Amino acid sequence: MNVVDALDAATGTTCLVGAGGKKTTLYALANRLERSVVTATVRIPIFDRQVAAVRTTTDPVVALDTDPPFPLGLVPEREREDRYLGYDPETVDALGSAHDGPVLVKADGARTRLLKAPNDREPQVPATADTVVPVASAHAIGEPLTEAVVHRPERVAAITGAAVGDEITPEIVGRVLAHERGGMKRVPGDATAIPLVNMVDDEADEAVARRIAAVVRKEALDRPIDVPRIVLARMRDATVVDVVDVV
Repeated sequence: MNVVDALDAATGTTCLVGAGGKKTTLYALANRLERSVVTATVRIPIFDRQVAAVRTTTDPVVALDTDPPFPLGLVPEREREDRYLGYDPETVDALGSAHDGPVLVKADGARTRLLKAPNDREPQVPATADTVVPVASAHAIGEPLTEAVVHRPERVAAITGAAVGDEITPEIVGRVLAHERGGMKRVPGDATAIPLVNMVDDEADEAVARRIAAVVRKEALDRPIDVPRIVLARMRDATVVDVVDVV
């Protein structure tokens, strides 16, 4: 299965949350889809080299009427030299309704960490999102649950029963991905959630990724959210290592 099909990203609005490869996944999808738009509801680093063009506009729907090149980046403004601001979720809802192609959204920030749990304001998922992809890295396994590796380690600890400083296990990562205060937070009721375990670079990574997927699968069966599969991948070259069906 290719990455577009694995993540159900061919149509509609797909939101990336979590840590450990959101931006890499966004750009990999954007360059494999026709008429794709890349945008954000949070700050996003400058990504002009990842798309055909970036337009800064307060009205992204109008920008679609200018016959732009695709993949197209749409953002409201450049906040500083190294990053753009994101739109409010309602603006992205309008963009998704107006565009006849896929819309890819960075809906969370993680400061380049490998794992995270959101704070009270996160993630910023549009109400009309079709797919939400919670991301975590297989490389977090064996690392300490500290700020060097995890964004908001105290929140990860709170929802998993671990303690800050503990060794990160597949069980911890799996619980974060599947938790209603972790990867499943603010997933719209009629959306699909597809957890992505990224950075599965070798056999050792694959072994721990499968353990993570087993935890997510067990937890997902008890959730009201539609979770059809867990994807194990190496997104730096857009390779799907395996897909674990939930049911």
